[in-house]
Amino acid sequence: MQRRTFIRNTGLTAGIMALSSAELMANLFQQPAYKIKMLRGNVGIFNERGGTIGFYQSADGFTVIDSQFPDQSKHLIDELKKIKELPFKLLINTHHHGDHTGGNISFKDIAEHVVGHENCLNNYLRVAQQSKTVEKQLFQDITFGETWKQKTGKEKIRAYYFGAAHTNGDAIIHFEQANIAHMGDLVFNQMHPFIDRSSGASIKSWITVIQTARDTFDDDTIFVFGHATDPEKVTGKKADLVAFEDYLLRLLAFVEAEIKAGKSKEDIIKNKEIPGLSWKASGAERSLIATYDELTSK
Repeated sequence: MQRRTFIRNTGLTAGIMALSSAELMANLFQQPAYKIKMLRGNVGIFNERGGTIGFYQSADGFTVIDSQFPDQSKHLIDELKKIKELPFKLLINTHHHGDHTGGNISFKDIAEHVVGHENCLNNYLRVAQQSKTVEKQLFQDITFGETWKQKTGKEKIRAYYFGAAHTNGDAIIHFEQANIAHMGDLVFNQMHPFIDRSSGASIKSWITVIQTARDTFDDDTIFVFGHATDPEKVTGKKADLVAFEDYLLRLLAFVEAEIKAGKSKEDIIKNKEIPGLSWKASGAERSLIATYDELTSK
């Protein structure tokens, strides 16, 4: 897989001088829009459109974390089958949002089990029923409360739930041997996050969740993030968790101070930036709205 990925990602560069402009353009359009990157211990990530997918290959079969959308999940399945014809043992969802579960349906009659936190399933069912898309979904058949674990091949996989954050059903999936933790949308790396209050999100609790994650995993852990401003930064280290925790603390403190100063919601969301942050990403408004609503709700 590493060799195939290297060839796919560097083959165009190697031959660029030998191609005409027309040939170069044709070659560009033939390149797959997705990217696969191996991390360590037979654990890799897949990105195309949606939240970052993680996967693990063992002698027993494949384990997949999240599924993006139907087309993207099919691309992943096709690529993994090129490695070796193995069964898909587990599909694990970090939470219920469509860019993480929309492709679950591609694993119907393929994945032996679909795993998620009990609130992930509750939210997933509710949203699917509201949008009348239940038949287009593949729901979790294994759920858990605080933790869940499973051994597959040489790897021990453990899921952790530390409380409400981005939603009230976000899980961290840890490959213990490889020491890789898939955070789902618990970290938006250098991005203003989506705070889904309709699904039980809590900024105050989110801060505690990140602190607990920092205490749980060590300095050698590779973290996989659901989203990042830079596509190359969907993986990172503990320092990225610290930076996101700082973002949440500053966000909460800023909006709380504005409310105490008598500012209205409309006044607060006019801010395009949060003081003390140098993030280039846009989208501060949605974070400010969610924070105001959390702090003023009864």
